[in-house]
Amino acid sequence: MISLYRPGAGLLHRMPPLAKLGGLAAIALALSFAPIGVAGSVIVLLLVSALYPVAALPVSALGEGWWRLRWLILVLGGALWVFTSWQAAVVSTGRVVALLLLADLVTRTTRMGDLLDALRRVLRPLRRVGVDPETVAMTLSLTIAMIPVIAALAGQVRDAQRARGMRLGPRAALPLLVLTMKHADDVGDALVARGIAR
Repeated sequence: MISLYRPGAGLLHRMPPLAKLGGLAAIALALSFAPIGVAGSVIVLLLVSALYPVAALPVSALGEGWWRLRWLILVLGGALWVFTSWQAAVVSTGRVVALLLLADLVTRTTRMGDLLDALRRVLRPLRRVGVDPETVAMTLSLTIAMIPVIAALAGQVRDAQRARGMRLGPRAALPLLVLTMKHADDVGDALVARGIAR
């Protein structure tokens, strides 16, 4: 329930978890501050998509990643298009989608235990100032893992509403919230059962 890891022998599977986390952080900073245009956004999305076969993940994994983000693309991109410009919509939405796909790649190619160990090593020096590395590492790793999980839950809600002939709208937020809270409870129960949390 708390990991989307898929076993494999691809390049990203063999990379150290710390390198993947560092790469994710560096790319997030670069995408946030780099003045990329429409062409740059398209190139970034193509490069990120190309990492799925590099990671020896099936094409279906890439399709799932894009499919889960379709409503975010439509809503965020549409809103930015209406209130700013189509160029700003492509650039900003492209940045968000690229980062979410990268987070999906990290969770698919890294065991949760390895991710936690890497975060603990990074955060260990902060123990001197009263920060608990175990708690912060668990929080960060669960946050990264929850991104694709919530996207999948949103897809389930959408499919259920469509099967009932209901229109998609703001009311979809309530069942999504309920499913997300149920998943959070399941994760909490799993952590308690393993003695990780109380």
